[in-house]
Amino acid sequence: MDTDTGGGSGDDGAPDRPLVALVMAGGTGTRLYPASRPGREKQFLDFGTGRSLLARTVERAAFADRTFVLASPATAERARESVADLDHEATVLVEPAARDTGPALVYAAHRVREAVGECVLCCLPSDHHVGDGFAATMERAAGVAVGTGGLVLLGIEPDSAATGYGYLKPGDARTLDHDSDGDDSGYHPVERFYEKPDAGAAARYRQSGYLWNAGTFAWTPEALLAAARDSPLAPLVDACEEGVPEAGYDDVDDVSIDYAVLERHGGAGGGGDDAGDDETGDGHDVFVVPADFEWDDLGTWDALDSLVERDADDNVVAGEGRSLAIDSESCTLATGPDAHVTVVDVDDLVVATYDGRTLVIPERRADRVREVVDALRERGEYPG
Repeated sequence: MDTDTGGGSGDDGAPDRPLVALVMAGGTGTRLYPASRPGREKQFLDFGTGRSLLARTVERAAFADRTFVLASPATAERARESVADLDHEATVLVEPAARDTGPALVYAAHRVREAVGECVLCCLPSDHHVGDGFAATMERAAGVAVGTGGLVLLGIEPDSAATGYGYLKPGDARTLDHDSDGDDSGYHPVERFYEKPDAGAAARYRQSGYLWNAGTFAWTPEALLAAARDSPLAPLVDACEEGVPEAGYDDVDDVSIDYAVLERHGGAGGGGDDAGDDETGDGHDVFVVPADFEWDDLGTWDALDSLVERDADDNVVAGEGRSLAIDSESCTLATGPDAHVTVVDVDDLVVATYDGRTLVIPERRADRVREVVDALRERGEYPG
């Protein structure tokens, strides 16, 4: 087993600098239409549970010494309202404009370094479900980030050949020098990233030991900003160092952190084995820590059973309205206030109705909701 050397971690594997949780809360969540729309983004919804997805994530960040919530101008006010009364205190940062996760995380790294100084950033999506063991895994990833000076992701062992997630290929296992048995700080270089695959490729990736990219990261601000300098985000890095980060937003496009930075600095770049993409990586600067806690990306209606338990007929009933299922199984019924849905003798359907808008789609095709939103945009009927 390879061993990587690097300073900056204590004898127990924990980083010797403050842990800062950064909760990303600037997105819209179009795949949960019609519940999630601009002005009512999914991270602020609770689906009848009494606690919004954002509140759950901030409370989950209690392992950190400080917590920041990164909002867009459109979500800033709702973010402040959502965290105002939580037991775990969080500071809301507002990026200058919505530009996807690449600019957002570079901007946040600059702002957090200004506020806290040397630290480890643990970047958490605001719309995931995670089980027991998350905090310990996140602390381990933070230790690897300090010990290697690299960019660290959490990777999830697939339990299905899902086509809605990105995959990554882990290299040989490594440990930090201070860890004698390899159990507390095991990690892998990322050899290749793969975009959301078709069903056949997803099955091959799963059989080959690839991991889902959980979209959850740990790095020092210095490491991210240095990597971003060699990326399309370089103008924003320059603007941050000049003390005018807002000006840098005019010179960068909407781009994800995966495409802009991680895939460029992983072992062999991004793409897929069927895509014919060139290998563009320049070294093992990106690492993955495997996670074994329960996990789901609450991005589509068929994932709502991670948040709301299925009933005796395997139905998920969520939302503030009312639902009735007669001789129906394995359905997801989601209702907004004052709405009522009844299904009779149907199986495996999603029926969601909010604000006079109703979506009906097979659960197995729930990932096509984004196409619905695109079509409504073309007709000028979204988000109205």
